[in-house]
Amino acid sequence: MKCWFAAPQPICEPGRIADADDLAALHAIAFRHGWPAAEMEALIADPSVLVVVAREGRTPFTRRPVGFVMVRAAADEAEVLTLAVAPRRRGRGIGRLMMDEMIRRLYFLRVGALFLEVDEGNGAARALYQRLGFREVGRRPNYYGGSGGSTANALVMRADLK
Repeated sequence: MKCWFAAPQPICEPGRIADADDLAALHAIAFRHGWPAAEMEALIADPSVLVVVAREGRTPFTRRPVGFVMVRAAADEAEVLTLAVAPRRRGRGIGRLMMDEMIRRLYFLRVGALFLEVDEGNGAARALYQRLGFREVGRRPNYYGGSGGSTANALVMRADLK
């Protein structure tokens, strides 16, 4: 049963230059090495980069980003540059919502394959990507730096969109 005061589902919209500060803040929370707002702004402005932002809020004036995904497309291939969801909103399907929207956009652009790299220890992200049809096609040893000098391998994954 739904309550009348339940928060509406997030909506996905294209990223805007005005989102750069919010996206940088989300990225800094989600990753050990966040990207600065200037880098976010440059990526949003890049015509080869697609940005989908998940927003929550009751009105267009109060909607704030709770997640985003950035993808760079070239010819008929694309690569996920980053995907971040606010920690308090993880596990609620926002990553799937954003990826579904991004894949729809890439399909419309006739992109045939989407690649990404994911920390092999990130079980939640790996499960999401596998549900979306990604499969492991490679591995990058010691790709991610961790605390205390530790490293983690990256799995290279691919989804065929055609």
